[in-house]
Amino acid sequence: MKKDIQTKREREKQMVTQMIALYCKKNHHTKGALCPECEALTQYACQRSDKCPFMETKTFCSNCKVHCYKPEMREKIRQVMRFSGPRMIFHHPVVAVRHVVETKKEQKRLNGG
Repeated sequence: MKKDIQTKREREKQMVTQMIALYCKKNHHTKGALCPECEALTQYACQRSDKCPFMETKTFCSNCKVHCYKPEMREKIRQVMRFSGPRMIFHHPVVAVRHVVETKKEQKRLNGG
């Protein structure tokens, strides 16, 4: 069980890191390394994931009842998700499909289906 939670945590951090990298590359025109703002957001998101007490039961932060991001960082991550989410299928197809499947499962579970 502990290993599953750690795997889930690492998978979430990998996904958010990839989404921020895509956002930074396309919007801030970086090559290779992230800009300082996106690097700070990545570190913050990974830190939040590391400290999440609900990792065992939640799928993604958007489905969580407790929002632990500071309002400023929450808005930044929203912008990243809005931009990168639809583009992930072209850049990281396996990760994107897994995300869609897990989201659908979670929606079904939450709706009592």
